[in-house]
Amino acid sequence: MQLIVENYILFGNGLAWTFGLAVLTLVFATVISLFVGIMSITRNRLLTVAARIYVEVFRDIPLLVSLFFIYFGAPLIGLPLDPFSAAVVTLSLWGGANGAEIVRGGFNAIPEHQRTSAAALGLKPWQIYWYVIAPQALLPIIPPFTGLFTLLVQSTSLAALIGVPELFRMAQIVVERTTIMEGYSPAFTIFGAILVVYYLISAALNALTSRLERAMQHRLKARGAADMGSVRRQAEESV
Repeated sequence: MQLIVENYILFGNGLAWTFGLAVLTLVFATVISLFVGIMSITRNRLLTVAARIYVEVFRDIPLLVSLFFIYFGAPLIGLPLDPFSAAVVTLSLWGGANGAEIVRGGFNAIPEHQRTSAAALGLKPWQIYWYVIAPQALLPIIPPFTGLFTLLVQSTSLAALIGVPELFRMAQIVVERTTIMEGYSPAFTIFGAILVVYYLISAALNALTSRLERAMQHRLKARGAADMGSVRRQAEESV
């Protein structure tokens, strides 16, 4: 414990890098997930095929391999990336591919009669998705997205392998330095503390998303009748 206290500045900086990497990754992965997920359910075959290729490529390649490929391969095509940027790009693309499948599954989970009933009311395609399909699709989407977010946060530790000074990398530095200078390895203590930190971050994220899911369920139940009335009014105005 004393070793952790003595190196609190080092660990604090690593934690800041971890949070920065996690936040950027979650934002970009969410945007990519929504965009590609919607592409995969459109009637445009070109968009559907493009989305499927992207999803299959990044889901079938191990994340670590993708990280090295992007970090060392980007300079070969004139796009040199620093370690942090390469990690953000890799994790965002990988998270976006997995999130796109979640979005596609959430939209496909809505019964077809919901679409046909909304179309019978005279709604345009974008109104059907915005007012009828999307609100219902959020409920089956949120739980698996929680798991994906947790995986992304945990996967930020892989960035240490390409030199990002995040929390896990700082722990490695402390262990290596202490082993060389003091003659003993504090690996169990240091990595045990890192384990606890990652657990607390993931647990907090899970609790937050669970609370959001319950709030959305309550809101959808409470406003179900009101929303249907709004849909009918929108249909009448669009006729």
